[in-house]
Amino acid sequence: MPRDTNQLANLIVDMATGIAPPETKAADGKNPAAVALGRLGGLRGGKARAANLSAKKLSEIGKKAAKARWSR
Repeated sequence: MPRDTNQLANLIVDMATGIAPPETKAADGKNPAAVALGRLGGLRGGKARAANLSAKKLSEIGKKAAKARWSR
């Protein structure tokens, strides 16, 4: 994105009229498909992991986390 307000306004008008294609978030060199898959896994990761754990194991993990949190 340009820092100059006039150039930014020109870019917005060009994007709105279809002259310039909108920039994608993949400009940082990341594969957009891989980013989407990683986000998808992150959104359901904790819930899926908790569903597969036994109650005893889940309790152990919680106790360990509480101990680490309150030991500071």
